[in-house]
Formats: sequence, C-alpha cells, structure tokens
Amino acid sequence: MPRPTTGGWYLFLRSFSSSIHPQLPNSTPEATDLFNKVRVLSARDNIKEALSFFYSTPQLNQSQQTYATLFHACARHGNLKQGQYLHQHMISKNPKNPQDLFVTNHLINMYAKCGDLDCARQVFDEMGRRNVVSWTALISGYAQHGRSYECFSLFSDMLVDCYPNEFAFASVITSCDYVCGKQVHALALKMGLIASVYVGNALITRYSKSCEDNFVGDGSEACRVFESMEFRNLVSWNSMIAAFQHWKLGGLAIGIFCQMHSGGVEFDGATLVSVLSSLSESYDGDNADVGLKGCFQLHCVSIKRGFMLKIELATALVKAYSDLGGKVSDCYRLFMETSSRDLFLWTGIITAFADREPEEALLLFRQLYREGLAPDWCTFSIVLKACAGFVTERHALAVYSQVVKAGFEDDRVLANTLIHAYARCGSISFSKQVFDKMRSRDVVSWNSMIKAYALHGQAKEALHLFSEMNVRPDSATMVALLSACSHAGLVEEGINIFDSMSMNHGVSPQLDHYACMVDILGRAGLLLEAGELISRMPMKPDSVVWSALLSSCRKYGETQLAKLAADKLKELEPGNSLGYVQISNIYCSGGSYNEAGLIRDEMNGSRVRKEPGLSWIEIENRVHEFASGGRRHPQREAIYAKLYSLIGQLKGVGYVPETSLALQDIEEEHKQEQLYHHSEKLALVFALMSEGSLRCGGGAIRIVKNIRICVDCHNFMKLASDLLQKEIVVRDSNRFHHFKNRTCSCNDYW
Repeated sequence: MPRPTTGGWYLFLRSFSSSIHPQLPNSTPEATDLFNKVRVLSARDNIKEALSFFYSTPQLNQSQQTYATLFHACARHGNLKQGQYLHQHMISKNPKNPQDLFVTNHLINMYAKCGDLDCARQVFDEMGRRNVVSWTALISGYAQHGRSYECFSLFSDMLVDCYPNEFAFASVITSCDYVCGKQVHALALKMGLIASVYVGNALITRYSKSCEDNFVGDGSEACRVFESMEFRNLVSWNSMIAAFQHWKLGGLAIGIFCQMHSGGVEFDGATLVSVLSSLSESYDGDNADVGLKGCFQLHCVSIKRGFMLKIELATALVKAYSDLGGKVSDCYRLFMETSSRDLFLWTGIITAFADREPEEALLLFRQLYREGLAPDWCTFSIVLKACAGFVTERHALAVYSQVVKAGFEDDRVLANTLIHAYARCGSISFSKQVFDKMRSRDVVSWNSMIKAYALHGQAKEALHLFSEMNVRPDSATMVALLSACSHAGLVEEGINIFDSMSMNHGVSPQLDHYACMVDILGRAGLLLEAGELISRMPMKPDSVVWSALLSSCRKYGETQLAKLAADKLKELEPGNSLGYVQISNIYCSGGSYNEAGLIRDEMNGSRVRKEPGLSWIEIENRVHEFASGGRRHPQREAIYAKLYSLIGQLKGVGYVPETSLALQDIEEEHKQEQLYHHSEKLALVFALMSEGSLRCGGGAIRIVKNIRICVDCHNFMKLASDLLQKEIVVRDSNRFHHFKNRTCSCNDYW
C-alpha cells in the first residue's frame, strides 16, 4: 500500500530548504557561482562529483548552505557513508562555531533517511535550540523505519515544545497502532489539521491496516475519512482503492476507481495494479467473463497511457488474466512483450501455467535459472505445486534438490507444498518422510498430511494423525477428515466428526462439510438420509453438494432422486456436462435407452460438451496422453494387438466385461468393444510395451485419469496386477487406487 506521507515530507523539506537560506550570506559572486555548481551537480544526482568538487574547494568549507545541500543529497540517495564523512568534515573545519539550526535539521534528516536513527537522535539531543522541522525530521525517520514506539513517544514530547505540523501528524499516524492512531486522529481534529490531505491520506492508510492489529472492520472508518476530505490527491484515491483491496472488498475498490475515472481524476500505474488485484478477487466462477472483460479494458487503458513499461503492472495483468481463467497463451504473450522481467513477473507466469500446463511451468522455471535469477521461497512453492500435476514424483524430487541447495530446506511453507506434491504424485511414503522431519508444523502442515492420507484411502491413518494434532484444527482440517471417512466408508466416524465440529473445535459446518457428509451417506447407500441432510442445510446447496448426491444415485440406480439432483445441477451450472451425463448413464444402466437418448439430445441442444475421458502415463521423460478409443495415437495398431492379447489372458483368470455400463442400446459385442478401449486400459498396455523405459519407483505402473475410474476398468486393473505381478497405481479425479495381487487400496469402495 502506498505511504501517503512520503511525497508530502519531501515537499516539506524542499519548502524549508528553499525558504530559510534563500541566498548565501555575505557571499561574493564567485562564491555564489561555486555554490550553484554544487547545487546543480546534486540536483542532477551527480553526488560523488558534487562532493569531490566541494572537498577540493576551500572557499565552500565555511558555507552552511552548501553543507545543507549536500546533506540533503546524501539523504535522497541513502548514502550514509558519504553523509558521515561530510559530517566529520564539517566538524573538523568548524570546531568552534555552533552548528546552524538549518544545517542541523538537514543532518538529522540525512541520518534518519539513511537508517542511522541512533546518530539522528544523538544530534537531536545535543541541539541547543530546536524548531518544528527538527522534531518532524526525527519523527519521520522513526516512522519510515518501523520504530513506532519511539515515533509516538517523540511526538508526545513534541507537544510540550511546539505545535506539530501536518507532516508530523501524518508520520505518527501511519506508524502507530490502531488505538494510538485514534488518539492522534482526535488531536488532529482538535488542532484543526484534519483538513490536510497528508493527514487524511495517513488516516486512510492507518485504518486500512486495522485488521492487522486484530481489530475487525469493514473499511468504514477509512471510507468516512475519505468521504470527509475536502481535497483529495492521487495518493488519496490510491490509498482508498488499496485499502478496500487489502480488506478483500474488491467490489468497493472497483467502485472507487469508477468514481475516480468518471470524475476525471488522473490515475497512475499503482492505481491500475490495485484495481487488477481487486478484479481477481471479486469475479470468479460464472462471473469470470465479466472480470476478464474488465481486465482486458484495463489492459487497453494501460497501453494507451503508456503504463505497460512498468513491470509491476505487467505482473498484475498476468496474475489477473490467470486468476480469471484467461488463456495462458495470452499471459505468456504479455510476459514476452515485457522487456525487463524481474523475479515477481517470472513467478507470475509460472503460476499461470502451474495448474493447467505443469510441463510448461517447469520449462519456465529452468529458463529462469538460465536468465541468472535466483528463485525465492514463493517461486519454489509454485513450482512444487506444478510438480503435483505430474504422473511421478521425480520432478518434485529434482526441484526439492534445488530447494535444499538454495537454503530453504527448513522453510515450512515449502515443506507443506512438498507433502502435497508427493501425495498427488502417488508417493505417500515421501509425504510422511517430509512431515516427520519438519521441525515445526502449523495447521497447514497437519492438514496437508491428513489430506494425503485421505487421497490414498488411508482413513485410519488420517484419524490417528488427527488425534495427535497439537494445533487448533480449522475448517480445512474437518474437510480432510470427512473426505477420508468418505473414501473408506466410515459412516459412523464421519457423522461423529460432523456433529462435534462446532462444539469441540469451534468450526461451523460450511458447504464443503455438507458436501462431504452427503458423499459419506450416499456412498453407503443412505440416499434418503443424504437427501434429508440437504433439505436441512442452513445455506443453499451448491453444485458440489448436488454432484455428490447424483454420483451416489448412479451407484445405487436411484432414478427419482437422481433426476432432482441433475436438474439442480443443470440449474446451477448450465454449462457443466456432469448433470446430463450422470442421469443419462443411470437410465442406460437401467435399460431405459430412450430416456437416455432424450437427455443426450437435450445436452446437445444446450451446446454442452461432455468432458472426454483421458489418461496419462510418463515414459522416458515424456508424458503420453490417451483418449478413449485411442484412434489418434501413432502406435494404435500395436496397442490394440497388445490389448486384445492381455484381455484374452485376463478372461482366462476370471475377467468378465461389465457390459451393463455400456451407454447405448447396441449388441453385446459392441458393448464389450466400448469398454476395452477406455483410456486407462490403453495407457496400461502402452506402459507394458515400453516396460524397459519405465521410471516408476519399485516397478509400479502409474496412470493419471481425469474422471473417475469405472467398475469395469477397476476390475480389469485388479486382475492385471495379479497376472503381471506388478503394482498398478491409478489416480482418478477423486482419489488414488493402488492395485496389487487382485486387490485395490480402496477395498472396492469408491
């Protein structure tokens, strides 16, 4: 958030530096020319040349105005070393003369701006006479370097000596906590300084931070200050927009920007950065298109105003486009069009690719190294998140080696992300190793490990870990536990957890918790109980709740309740194919092919497309994708031949195709043909064909699937694991299935 006092403070310095010594006393034309040369060099940021000229010109050594000018230049550049040397030089050349108040104020300002507050205080304490500038210079230094106690204390002492000005008020307001800020606010009202734009800006900044001081608010105090201001500058508007964005009130931030724009107030890059951040937070789901349109409009304005040269704005645009579901190709083009790229922009573009195209995210991460940049913990966290999208854990292992090399081995955020990445890649044992080695754990650490157990169907381990949890659980903890119970069919345990959430742990059930409970009851065949729970929900059920009920209805062939759930799902998400597909499948499973056909016609009429079933497997550092049917794969003929050979062997050990799952009223032979060509079967066969190239730990074959595995493929994988004497690991959209010796880790409950 911009500091509203900074610009005002420098304006104040310039005003007093030009008004107290307008010209050199008793100066000759030659001395004036010498001083002007120092002044011009300092103004042009040639500080070293100005100092060199000063030290080599004895006539200037007695000039208080020249010392003040050079101290001011050192302060602007943060050059403490040169300022200290200049101070020593001044004392050595003027050992008996008392220091001029004007020069001493600049000296305090130099030490304060350069961060040597102890020296600034020493000079201040040794002054025989002080004015308002002396006090304000030191107060400002304390404020800018985060020493709020000293800042407030000095301000209190100042009240005895002189009246504070608007700059002193602004500095102390931005520095102190909420309670002290309210006191200073009251004093500003009493002294008639509340009309100052600098005081008003400081109050907006102070009140926008109140949540950090454990005060709950909705931004109303900052808003009242803003509305009461007679005059507002750009900092006022930016501070108000940033305040609402900081409070996660993006809609109000956008409203302020619209008010600013319609009023003809000029804005800058900082304004657009805050508004773009607010767009990302305010528009999601069905409103994402509106947010994208706004993002595009702001992008156009940025180009028109020439702001695209600012790397901060390019970074904000990449993030906004990514968060709002824009094309990653557009994000990448924007990234490439930015000539100067810092670590923040690199991290932003990697984030854009992490979820949707993890391979590209990893390539960008390697390119970042080639550009000579060093990743920070945030960059590593995003890259590890991208590694969770791969089939095997080898990418996460490689990135973690770089984490250790960079000195972030003990970083808790990275350890939490690594637990998640290993679990998503199928290596629950690696997740546990990371968790066990952590020196300190927060609630995210415990949640990550509980989620890992839930994902792999290890509900008992998840519940046991929860019993050892030594931090207060939160809402996400309860979701993870309920999910674990759902995957394992632990109905009673799930009900107990749900019922005790509020009383024992202070967590009120939200939509996610209700969705888990509907899933627990529905999977267990308690469909009426699941429906009753939905009817008792204190909030409106969302699509996740209805999806959970619909999936359970399909499992048990409950048509009437399924139709209700499907209708609700289509109403909430008209573009989602799940409601159409699930109810159609239920009709097909019951032999009602005419009704199923009508649903498919309705789906086509609504221009809703079904998500195709896809599977992936990694061979020789390359990810291979398979769609149901596999007709586009260049080795399809060889894959088919190997597939039918394997099917023949599996039929000899008991494999019987589940033709009841076929979705059309066709001959039995064609139904079997449909089932044989499911994408995970093709991926398995291709893995066997490439067996010498597999890089899977312990010889396991690992497959990732984008939708839930069907009953037929589940039976197929169980028998194949025994026939081939290999572990087969399938990660579907819901959980992991570890197939070994004719059994699955889910115990046929999924």
